[in-house]
Amino acid sequence: MIRPLLCLCGLLAVGHPLQAGVSLELRHLWEGKPFAIPSGTFVTGSGETIELSRLAYLLSEPRLLSRGNNASSGTWLRRNDWFAYVDASSPGGVSRLELGALPLRNYTILQFQVGLDQKTDETDPAKYPANHPLNPNLNNLHWTPQGGYIFLAMEGHLRNDGGDPGGFAYHLGNSWNRTTISLPLSLDLAGPSIIGIDVHLDRLFDGDEPLQIAANPSTHSRKGDGIARLLKNRLPSAFAVREIRETRPPAPTDSPPPGNLIGTPYRFRLARGFPIPKLPTAPPLTNEGVALGKRLFHDPLLSGTNKQSCSSCHQTAHALSDPSRFSKGASGSRGTRNSMPLFNLAWKDSFFWDGRAPSLRAQAVQPIQSPIEMHDSLPNAIAELKAANYGPLFEAAFGTAEITEARLGIALEQFLLTRTSYNSRFDHAARGKEELTAEEKRGFELFMTEYDPRRGLKGADCFHCHGGALFTDHRFHNNGLRDDDDRGLESVTGRPTDRNRFITPSLRNIALTAPYMHDGRFRTLEEVISHYDSGLHRSPTLDPNLAKHPRDGLGLSEGDKSSLIAFLRTLTDPQFLPSARQEN
Repeated sequence: MIRPLLCLCGLLAVGHPLQAGVSLELRHLWEGKPFAIPSGTFVTGSGETIELSRLAYLLSEPRLLSRGNNASSGTWLRRNDWFAYVDASSPGGVSRLELGALPLRNYTILQFQVGLDQKTDETDPAKYPANHPLNPNLNNLHWTPQGGYIFLAMEGHLRNDGGDPGGFAYHLGNSWNRTTISLPLSLDLAGPSIIGIDVHLDRLFDGDEPLQIAANPSTHSRKGDGIARLLKNRLPSAFAVREIRETRPPAPTDSPPPGNLIGTPYRFRLARGFPIPKLPTAPPLTNEGVALGKRLFHDPLLSGTNKQSCSSCHQTAHALSDPSRFSKGASGSRGTRNSMPLFNLAWKDSFFWDGRAPSLRAQAVQPIQSPIEMHDSLPNAIAELKAANYGPLFEAAFGTAEITEARLGIALEQFLLTRTSYNSRFDHAARGKEELTAEEKRGFELFMTEYDPRRGLKGADCFHCHGGALFTDHRFHNNGLRDDDDRGLESVTGRPTDRNRFITPSLRNIALTAPYMHDGRFRTLEEVISHYDSGLHRSPTLDPNLAKHPRDGLGLSEGDKSSLIAFLRTLTDPQFLPSARQEN
């Protein structure tokens, strides 16, 4: 999906008041046939069979050449403050992006960059608004504190004749790999128009020397990497103008008048280096809404027995998670998944291990009604709240004393959105307030280094799924666990390509949130690291960043594992420790 800027100004030229809007429409093809992500199987020029699970990239600096009075003259119209995030998992694999308004002229060349200039690449990514294409929580293309963006992420599976799935992950980054795309066209702009562009992905794999994927399963674009150089050199040939067509301008819509704010605006605090989240505006966070949600979160009236609250399974001492493998419900039943920790939820847009809830307010009311959790009905819970004189609290938060299902979800959402965690020893070290030990630094180095023996790199490769300030990509992955009963995201989407894919939890406070994985099968961090080192179950949906690793594992030494654990313990926020714990 292409995400436009919140305020996208047009490409303007002085002296040409007559203008029309121009859009780019990108679709992705393999051997001339459009596809979307996840893709079907393709055969490359080397004879290898692949499937693509991710294709995402960044565009910047568009410019168009308008024809002058003679063949040798012309004027470039350009934008240096324009960026786009393209994700080929958009419906049908087609993405639309507004360039803005252009003077009514004839245009002969369209150019743009795949990637960013060095200054932009090195700018603090935390400054961008929530919907900005360069916000790392939106694009998941900025994984390391000390590094820049990935300009192109192309990941997938290598299907061998024997059925044993391999993986590949090609990540093109660093300013020297920024690539200019130059497309000849003939655009006589007379009204709103669309420039249709085809992206022929097969051209990146084929050519005079087809890419040998099995021998070169990854690149992270370090200097001198031949695979990164090959991708950069082939990118210009992948883009081609398909068509130019006029379109009707969008019909004007009347924006609803803003509602009156009820209550006192809540001051949401961010730590340095954290991306800006997209907070709800209908209604916005208020002190009164947060206070109501906090009381509801801790109130056992929301359970059928009046003895269990939300906080029973999301305990402060365990970073708002449950130390039991499966939580015990109000009726004594046990669940089938481990309770997830509830912090830094403001940066998420899907909830539960399988992502079945599209918002936090939708998620918050589901456990109340679950027969194996709080085992109540919403009408009964609402009646209990009315009898307990919650009316004045709802009136303070919403303007009237009415208690409804929607308001119950919103109030719980408001409180949960304020549960943030960004004050660990690692954060103090990143801010220069203290220093990590040599072993902790070694663990961080292993954490941030991919496994690529071709380049002499033998790290733990954790950052692809757990990178960035939040230590999660909020995406769904099959992380190599054998589970024939719980199919994860597939149970929501119905797609076999989503089998055994679960959302990535944050590694913040990981030392406090045992047991681990969606089913709590691992009791210790040692077991978790051993799984990723050598315990992966190979299946068709295994994440490519894991599938590219050799079957005999990463070869981490015992010292490496100890260093990793030492680093992971630096992610503990002291607000959850006994010495500083307070009611949350």
